[in-house]
Amino acid sequence: MLALFIFQVFIGAFTAHYTIEGQSFYGINVSQYFPYALTRTWHVQSAVLWIATAFLAAGLFLAPVIHRSDPKYQKLGVNILFWALIVVVAGSFIGNYLALSHALPAKLSFWLGHQGYEYLDLGRVWQIGLFVGLLLWLVLMLRGMVPALRAKGGDKSLLALLTIATIAIGLFYGTGLFYGERTNITIMEYWRWWVVHLWVEGIFEVFATSAIAFIFATMGLVSRRVATAASLASASLFMVGGVPGTFHHMYFSGTTTPIMAVGAAFSALEVVPLIVLGYEAFEHWSLRERTPWMRAVKWPLMCFIAVAFWNMLGAGVFGFMINTPVALFYLQGLNTTAVHAHAALFGVYGFLALGFTLLVLRYIRPDIRFNDRLMATGFWGLNAGLVLMIFTSLLPVGLFQFQASVTTGMWYARSDTFLQQGFLETLRWVRTFGDVVFMVGAIAIAWQVVILGLWRKGARV
Repeated sequence: MLALFIFQVFIGAFTAHYTIEGQSFYGINVSQYFPYALTRTWHVQSAVLWIATAFLAAGLFLAPVIHRSDPKYQKLGVNILFWALIVVVAGSFIGNYLALSHALPAKLSFWLGHQGYEYLDLGRVWQIGLFVGLLLWLVLMLRGMVPALRAKGGDKSLLALLTIATIAIGLFYGTGLFYGERTNITIMEYWRWWVVHLWVEGIFEVFATSAIAFIFATMGLVSRRVATAASLASASLFMVGGVPGTFHHMYFSGTTTPIMAVGAAFSALEVVPLIVLGYEAFEHWSLRERTPWMRAVKWPLMCFIAVAFWNMLGAGVFGFMINTPVALFYLQGLNTTAVHAHAALFGVYGFLALGFTLLVLRYIRPDIRFNDRLMATGFWGLNAGLVLMIFTSLLPVGLFQFQASVTTGMWYARSDTFLQQGFLETLRWVRTFGDVVFMVGAIAIAWQVVILGLWRKGARV
């Protein structure tokens, strides 16, 4: 997961530099080997894959906690899943490269190379492989959850919600298989957004809320009643508003204005429960000095609190900024969309994935002591880098594009004539500062986990 994370961060900075020099990287013409279309594909795909991997790992970590022991042959299943993910990741990345370099026959490109649809760029064979892996993960999870649900006594409400979210994650990715190579783009876009919105923005939201609630309740940070209520609210908002919430993505498929308005409203409401849970956890976190054991999980909890903040700002404020029908008319596909994508995907799911990673590390290496200086550099570097990236570059460029889109047209706001103006190039150069801070934070987290944690070279209790 961390290997994919570091790769995604560096390939993202590499891709961002293409928006300044076009075909070069600091004067070196590398586009003939790694063109913008390829590096951008890898950047987006690796983001989805490392976050999804962390979620799968967190689920497998929780399974024996729920069941009180690992079911028989669970280790074998986990190992098979691990190597299956390695094959899918390597195969999809190599396929992307071969397809965009025209090394693959055109008739094989859709199946082994590049489907051409953002977030579902991987070839159909690798997409099917990933779905099969998710089904295997679902089986491994249910082997731990079902016996716990059948056990007598205790409140099973929170566990039931977590089980439902787990089933949904395993199954809903399959909606990305409901279109083919020659399907009309309107139909294709509908099913693609089922994956991007319902699977990533909706079901992941419910799973995130339920998983964090289960962890917080188990650790005694929040009451089981509050945890269950927050999870239930999230699940309810998703089930009631998840499908309508998808409709704000349907602008270019001809969706009418009233349907767009309903979609924007429900989409914005989906972020509420996790913010409430994060606030509750923060109140309990203020008592951290009273219990020595809480200091050992300081940084995982800091990541979970960051999730609540970025959920409010990145998913809520920046998402609603571009969601409404009139906003979509002028803002869809400009840098304002990238603002929402970076703040929501990394700010919410990225920090959640890192929090899960640090929590799992805390338990599989119970004797390690996190290096507070290194972790502070990592945590605050990622937050500060994301803030700088957004407010010094992405958002200002997006607002200038918005003005151009309103006064002249979206075609002009997206054109090279507009984007290659000197002051906009300067703003994209300024982004380098935020990218560097972000990369330093990413390296610090990876160093703590891999070098000082897994390789047992760091301080021990």
